[in-house]
Amino acid sequence: MLPAYVPNPVAAATGGGSPIDSGRNFSDGKRIFGDGKTIRGFFAGVGAGILVGLLQIGIRDIAGLSQLPELTIFTVFLLASGALVGDLIKSFFKRRLGKKRGERWPVADQYDLVAGAFLFLILFDYQWVVSTVTPLIFLWILILTYLLHRTVNIIGFKLKVKDVPW
Repeated sequence: MLPAYVPNPVAAATGGGSPIDSGRNFSDGKRIFGDGKTIRGFFAGVGAGILVGLLQIGIRDIAGLSQLPELTIFTVFLLASGALVGDLIKSFFKRRLGKKRGERWPVADQYDLVAGAFLFLILFDYQWVVSTVTPLIFLWILILTYLLHRTVNIIGFKLKVKDVPW
């Protein structure tokens, strides 16, 4: 899951510049995604996730760690891009509900990246999911995601990369 975990904090740290929605509003008059979702952040985040995934592939192959899940470049791409698309989808619905940028939205804030990553995996590499992700692994993903999300956001807040600690 590292290729899915890395993109969001990297996007937050490297973001800025042009928003993905170019400042446009949806048919309801509200911003599509908001100023917090930028082109630079999106591509830097996906790129960082892919880089981490390629490192994982290399380490697994060089160290002969065959007990670790086998990742492919395609799977890494799906994890990294799916995580940030999940974040975009969450932001879209957040705007529809009238929630402001940075406003807390429990569960959605923690699991948007997992939902997006798994959506992409199920749509485009279903066989990898069924051959790799057992129910126990999925449970661990949910537990670790919550713990990592909370920890990274507190660190980001203390480093002044994030405006809120959630």
